Amino acid sequence: MRLSSALVASAFLIGASAAYADSRVFIVANQADGYGVDECLARGEKCGAHAARSYCQSREFAQATAYRRVEPDEVTNAVPGDGGGRCSGPGCGEYVAITCQR
Repeated sequence: MRLSSALVASAFLIGASAAYADSRVFIVANQADGYGVDECLARGEKCGAHAARSYCQSREFAQATAYRRVEPDEVTNAVPGDGGGRCSGPGCGEYVAITCQR
């Protein structure tokens, strides 16, 4: 009886830690929109917290635990460093990583 109680408690702890650890990092293009939100996100400033949280909540996550600017080559070379020739304005080729957690 004691062994089964220990197994149930262990299974509960493992399940609880797995649910808590459910997080995902989203890489999004840093779009200059004229409102400065992109700079708040890219610089990791407090003013970007609301935008990051809203981004996470729109993807059914509870909160944003981090956000920062990332270099294109940090994305395993999946994103061309020069913006792929599609963008010619300020902020082209800049990306933001937002870490969301359930």
